Amino acid sequence: MAGHDNIFAAPIEKLGDFTFDERVAEVFPDMIQRSVPGYATIIAMTGVMAGRYAKAGSNCYDLGCSLGASSLAISRETRGRDLQLIGVDNSAAMIERCREYCTQSNTDIELRCESIQDTALSNASVVVLNFTLQFVPEDQRQALCQRISDAMLPGGILILSEKIQFADAHLQELNTDLHHAFKRANGYSDLEVAQKRSALENVLMPETLSAHQQRLKACGFSSVDVWFQCFNFASMVAIK
Repeated sequence: MAGHDNIFAAPIEKLGDFTFDERVAEVFPDMIQRSVPGYATIIAMTGVMAGRYAKAGSNCYDLGCSLGASSLAISRETRGRDLQLIGVDNSAAMIERCREYCTQSNTDIELRCESIQDTALSNASVVVLNFTLQFVPEDQRQALCQRISDAMLPGGILILSEKIQFADAHLQELNTDLHHAFKRANGYSDLEVAQKRSALENVLMPETLSAHQQRLKACGFSSVDVWFQCFNFASMVAIK
């Protein structure tokens, strides 16, 4: 049973970088629902799009699967098809809890506790990167996206969801403030918002939509566009 996120509710004297440890895994469903606008829609539609593009005999990858929300959505929409669903995350705490959710729902997913940059990729009709690429060092993102593209079948789909940056300073300030208002409306205090922002600032590096789109085109995806956006969060599709 997931807990209530109060990790940053009290003042923390020595605030380190954010990590996906046991404490975060325990409260992650509550944390992400209250922090990411449109998260439930993104997860549900990830499943629907996978149902449209997943090919029999292929692999479907959920890279940075955390507790398996995207994997489980894909499984529901592709039930009965002959394909392999693979979830990858480098957090042992996340993978362990994800395995529990898969067991509870009687869902067959191959889970790998390893870096998404090192994991083997092949014969892919669907690849999901939901709020994962933003944690990969910027100078390593091109290589990862190229590896994904090279592993994909013609007509395959990459679903990429990210926190985004705005080139225009006014729009950046507006959307940051709207996002903070969203979190306050979901019960987070100003202290929690500020402390989590500080913990994330060295590990979560957002980019502009333009940067993402240019990278994906350069990696060989023929069609790239945004299908969902709310404030400074967006989800893109890229067709091979």
